[in-house]
Amino acid sequence: MMRRSIWPALLLVILLGYPFVFSTPFQQRLGALVLLYAIAASSWNIVGGYAGQVSVGHVVYFGCGAYAAMGAYAHFGLSPLVGLPAGIVLAVAISAIVGVPTLRLSGHYFSMATIAVAELIRLVVTNTDYLGAAVGLSGPTVPRNIFDLSFISALPYYYLFLAVLAITLAITWWMTNSRMGFYLRAIRDSERAARSLGAPASRVKLYAFMLSAGLTSVAGALYAMMFGFVDPESGLGILISVKILIMAALGGAGLLFGPLVGAAILVPLEEISNSLLGGKGAGLTFVVYGAIIVLIARFQPGGILTLIKRQLERRAGPQAKDAQAVATGAGHAP
Repeated sequence: MMRRSIWPALLLVILLGYPFVFSTPFQQRLGALVLLYAIAASSWNIVGGYAGQVSVGHVVYFGCGAYAAMGAYAHFGLSPLVGLPAGIVLAVAISAIVGVPTLRLSGHYFSMATIAVAELIRLVVTNTDYLGAAVGLSGPTVPRNIFDLSFISALPYYYLFLAVLAITLAITWWMTNSRMGFYLRAIRDSERAARSLGAPASRVKLYAFMLSAGLTSVAGALYAMMFGFVDPESGLGILISVKILIMAALGGAGLLFGPLVGAAILVPLEEISNSLLGGKGAGLTFVVYGAIIVLIARFQPGGILTLIKRQLERRAGPQAKDAQAVATGAGHAP
């Protein structure tokens, strides 16, 4: 029990101390982006990892938060922070409308349905002048007050995102240890068996979908506040959904810290390749994502954390057997 509690505490110390060790503007911005995408991937993990419903259209809810935050400033002159609750409500409402018919599907049929919904909404937004159409919406160019969450340095964003990530992980942990979490894991393993045992599969999956959508919209709002801009590509591009999905799968879908591990690997890889190759590296992103999907599916479906856990169990196995043998021998000693 004590060993299990050491790892989260060590992780917290590392995250809190990261900006002091890596203090350059690029490194602090990189750390903030890792935490931001970890929030989005952890939100997706609720429905994709624990419930086993692989959504490839979660960018819709990411965009709800981003457009609500920028819309609050662009149309009403309010702080983008005011738009955050509106984005959550909008994302939950859309997920409820979308989830009722699509969650009846399973496997790749559900995934294809979510892609179709995401592309439909992106096209609608692209042709809606009120939402900036293809040009997008912008936030305050200079900070007016602290509630605009518009900072020159990436350091305030880093600690803000860290706080939101901690809340997201706490909600996820609470959910997984509640009755809802047990239902979701049973549904992921075998929905038919879960239904036969009395689990309300349809209702629980919908609740998980709505919770995941609401948390994803928070990530979208924070993204828009940090960059001060959103357009159909940056807020509703299907590549964002793919990126979120891969991060969770790479670290370990269905594991609490899996999305954070995946984000800590994928975001630096993408940022460093973009800085080295510039505009020439845009197409390389798709190649890397495709290669990661193939490698995960072929060699390690459980993700990196599952692999590490297996290696630790293998190393601890002989030691545990020796300890058990010693204890058994001591018990029979005269």
